Amino acid sequence: MPAADFLREYWQKRPLLIRNAFPGFESPLSPEDLAGLACEDGVLARIVAHEPEHDKWMLRHGPFPEEMFPAMPHHDWTLLVQDVDKWDADVRALLDRFDFLPRWRIDDVMISFAAPGGSVGAHVDQYDVFLLQGLGHRRWQIDNRAATTGIAPPVHFRLDVELRLLQRFTPDHEWVLGPGDMLYLPPGVPHHGVAEDACLTYSIGMRAPSAAELLGDFVDTLAGEADEAQRYRDPDLAPPKDTNEIDAAAMERAIEALNVLRMNDPERLGDWFGRFITLYRSAGEAAPPQETRSRIEIEWDLQQGAVLHRHPWTRMAWRRSGKQARLYAAGQDFALPVRDAQRIAAADSLDRDTYVALSDAGCDVVQALLGEGHYALVLPEAD
Repeated sequence: MPAADFLREYWQKRPLLIRNAFPGFESPLSPEDLAGLACEDGVLARIVAHEPEHDKWMLRHGPFPEEMFPAMPHHDWTLLVQDVDKWDADVRALLDRFDFLPRWRIDDVMISFAAPGGSVGAHVDQYDVFLLQGLGHRRWQIDNRAATTGIAPPVHFRLDVELRLLQRFTPDHEWVLGPGDMLYLPPGVPHHGVAEDACLTYSIGMRAPSAAELLGDFVDTLAGEADEAQRYRDPDLAPPKDTNEIDAAAMERAIEALNVLRMNDPERLGDWFGRFITLYRSAGEAAPPQETRSRIEIEWDLQQGAVLHRHPWTRMAWRRSGKQARLYAAGQDFALPVRDAQRIAAADSLDRDTYVALSDAGCDVVQALLGEGHYALVLPEAD
């Protein structure tokens, strides 16, 4: 269906099952690849195991020893690996199919391998997610009463497990998904997936910071940038009728003291949000290269076919600011012409043609980001 129809009718409103969403889909990653990734340092991986006869759940965090996986049982466990799009270019390429959404809204691609019967239990997410079946088959059950009746199902969590599993789950829809099928779930829909056979599931999750997270970071930013000389002032103070009363005039002065921080300044708010949203909740950080090259050498290399590849953890977005733009990259902001900001934010890699099309200011920003490790210079003969 047209993207506009999906966004109008389903996005954050109701679930949608999309049969054959990816026709002829072949998983770019095998279960063995996923297990190998879960053994690496710096990779966020978990194993969830279930004992159905006692309804006991076990949660274990990676990295895992390689010799563990051959000894795993043949049923009732799941391996989950976050941020696989940062580690595998073919998985990252799947995100191009979701270009009907703002790229900065997409958080990551989590991939789970489940042995037959494997599950993570009935739960609810507070963000949008697309569940794409990669290998095998998974049975999904959902409780969609909120969309059909307007009454939200009760959400109470079990206290006997580390996972946030629902105490009660009453599904009203059920499907079995095969390779290429996809289920979209808006926030707040209780769901439960169980592997019918050994299977891989790709979860394309959105970033949806809570109001508390937004407020906390914004207030921290304001406090960090505030001038100590900006304080509560009352030069118009009159003798109080009651020395213990916080009167209306005092409250007006308190509001004035806060307004000095320019909390309602759209430009300041926009810059804060751009920096905030381009930082991952947990990330591998870019680091400056051990060996540096001069700008002349780098630009010569680009002329000879070298390419600047963006670090997989470096998230970018841009925003209009008057006639110019602000580029946000991994929590930093830069003033640039609109065309430069658009090109840099959209490109996972920059070749000679893309680079020379930038203004001097755009080239300066790319060079600065390269020096911080947000790009890697890959020479033509390199793998």
